[in-house]
Amino acid sequence: MTLDAASWDALGLSLLVASTATLCALPLALWVAWLLARGTFKGKALLNAIVHLPLVLPPVVTGYILLIVFGRNGPVGHLLDSVFGITLAFKWTGAVLAAVIMGFPLMVRAMRLAIEAVDPKLEVAARTLGAPPLAVFSTVTLPLILPGVLAGAVMGFAKALGEFGATITFVANIPGQTQTLPSAIYAFLQVPGGEDRAIALVLWACLIAFAAVALSEWLAHRVAQRIQGQTQA
Repeated sequence: MTLDAASWDALGLSLLVASTATLCALPLALWVAWLLARGTFKGKALLNAIVHLPLVLPPVVTGYILLIVFGRNGPVGHLLDSVFGITLAFKWTGAVLAAVIMGFPLMVRAMRLAIEAVDPKLEVAARTLGAPPLAVFSTVTLPLILPGVLAGAVMGFAKALGEFGATITFVANIPGQTQTLPSAIYAFLQVPGGEDRAIALVLWACLIAFAAVALSEWLAHRVAQRIQGQTQA
């Protein structure tokens, strides 16, 4: 499982992109999951469709849309570049954006299922005692859905770590700059004698994914134990 410098760069960039994407998407995913689980408003079905659209679109199509919208000549990309000096296309930050969009539906779905599993009567009871909505969410709902939040975060991280199609279309495959783990594996498989380097990266990817799932399960178990202890007390 020994890696060369280029492989370490790809692995490190993938971990950076996946971690940043997960942290950036987590608050928004939780809010959207709450809206879809508890909200009653016009356009809810449309919002649900938009959220899950990246799951059914080919990743290359998603990446091309990102390139059109967030490229330097795109409406949003031009605004970001001219006003804030921010460039996303062909940058590692663009890989973060692609990872956020591709992993967002998985995060929302896991959190939405967790929220829907909470008995609304518990939240109603807290509100009748005078607790404001934010306090109800932070003290009643959030502790109960925390395992689902952790599961969504792990799913988003795993998707970001393995994202390929949208990323390579939006930010290309530039070694040391935008070459992530899947892109590096693909590149190594295109050259003679690159199979060993690709296999080493595949093993590292499996190890990281297993560690992420194991950590999620351990945290969820600890949270469940804490909730059970507070209930018995």
